[in-house]
Amino acid sequence: MPIVDIFIPCFVDQLYPTTALNMVKVLEKVGVAVNYNPAQTCCGQPAYNAGYHDQSRAVAEKFLADFAAPPAAAGPRYVVSPSASCVGMVRNSYSELFAGTPKLAACKGVQGRVYELTEFLVDVLGVAAVPGARLAGKYTYHDSCSALRECGIRPQPRQLLDGVAGLERIEMAETTTCCGFGGTFAVKFEAISVAMAQQKVEHALDTGADYLVSTDVSCLMHLDAYIKREKLPLKCLHVADVLASGW
Repeated sequence: MPIVDIFIPCFVDQLYPTTALNMVKVLEKVGVAVNYNPAQTCCGQPAYNAGYHDQSRAVAEKFLADFAAPPAAAGPRYVVSPSASCVGMVRNSYSELFAGTPKLAACKGVQGRVYELTEFLVDVLGVAAVPGARLAGKYTYHDSCSALRECGIRPQPRQLLDGVAGLERIEMAETTTCCGFGGTFAVKFEAISVAMAQQKVEHALDTGADYLVSTDVSCLMHLDAYIKREKLPLKCLHVADVLASGW
């Protein structure tokens, strides 16, 4: 049985804990043994994106320690997260943070074992659909910048979502365009960020979809804020929440 150490990002832990629980539910449904280290904190991305690389490295060092594979681990031990943004941080930005340091070997060891939820299910486990998943309605999918550009994730979430009974996919225009969140971008350039969210939501509404789905709660939080402010008939769901529906 595969063993997975789950990494729960700050956004999910503080604002969307149900998404974390649903990820565990899905992993266990497909036969994975799930382990949670309560000492885990952040991957260091907020500090890194703000330019505080020394502080980010300190947080990243803790991440490497928290997710080091036990010496006696039998078989592969994976790190899985419901956030492509955090996975992209570990896979890509850690190489810069630890370049030329004694931690580089440990960094590479973790980088080779970390996966976003949908790519782990499809690419590692070979899961085509989650048994029992059911949700009636139509959905459109938002490719987050981190998932698509940093991690190369595009077909995996669609394959799993298309396997949900009762759910129909309708692609929106410019699905790969940024939603406008971008971490500190949304704070520093509020007007541009909101305009980008408006454009994304309008494209989603044009499809007639009931649900707007993505791999990243940060994008969904940003889009959902605009949707709720404008009282629009569209519901944002993380892919884990959809896959855990109906059973």
